[in-house]
Amino acid sequence: MTAASDSPLNTPLLVKATGSSSRGGRSDAGLAPLLLTVTELIRQLMEAQIIRRMEAEALTESQLDEAAQSLQALETQVLRLCEIFEIDPAQLNIDLGELGSLLPKQGGYYPGQGYQQTTVLELLDRLLQVGIVVEGDVDLGIVNLNLICLKLRLVLTSQPQRSIEGLPLPAGQN
Repeated sequence: MTAASDSPLNTPLLVKATGSSSRGGRSDAGLAPLLLTVTELIRQLMEAQIIRRMEAEALTESQLDEAAQSLQALETQVLRLCEIFEIDPAQLNIDLGELGSLLPKQGGYYPGQGYQQTTVLELLDRLLQVGIVVEGDVDLGIVNLNLICLKLRLVLTSQPQRSIEGLPLPAGQN
């Protein structure tokens, strides 16, 4: 399976988080549309990584079958929860204004293809492909008193060895 149309994984669920009754969803759905949208983002991100590994011939047939079944089961659960909360799955997405949207608005996402509007899904997929390290310090406090200090280091990659071998470690942390 190398063509996009041949892949059992290339059946994305497109969604838009609204939760308003004027758009076909319950106004009392609360955080459900947001949580379902984030779940769908993660599902499509995992699907993109599986497609990349499939194209690189890094998965066995049984691994590919298991992954396809898992992604389909997750999609079924998302659709079931949409029914429970009376949310139209086509309405789950987050429009980020000038930044675009969280998920593709039409059609599906296929890694490596160019799209007119970049989505957060495409950005995260590309970042996972090359890997990135984000570091930062957060000081929380009131009245000029630092009460909580957070030192953060996030390694984002789809290839675990990169988190140790290929991505630079912060100064003094070898």
